[in-house]
Amino acid sequence: MILLEVIKSLSNQTRLSILEWLKEPFAHFPAEELADYSPDLGVCVSDIAKKAGMSVPTVSVYLKTMLAANILIATRKDQWTYYKRNEQSIQELARHIKDNL
Repeated sequence: MILLEVIKSLSNQTRLSILEWLKEPFAHFPAEELADYSPDLGVCVSDIAKKAGMSVPTVSVYLKTMLAANILIATRKDQWTYYKRNEQSIQELARHIKDNL
């Protein structure tokens, strides 16, 4: 994990919110948007964009930034991309901060 890359990827309120929303999707997204939800896949980028009130291309850039920092996992299914949290990386980040900062 490159700490600076992770911190930079989270230095935006919308990206922090996305990480929070993906922790508990059913608490943050309408049930009809999660009708095909699977913990293995995550949440569709279009549903994340709708929740954020932003365009899909803008949210896609945010998600790709977080993906590059390894705090999200992307899965492609047909024409859709789904995102979920990389819990292992998030736990490593928490340990690193606790132990070193």
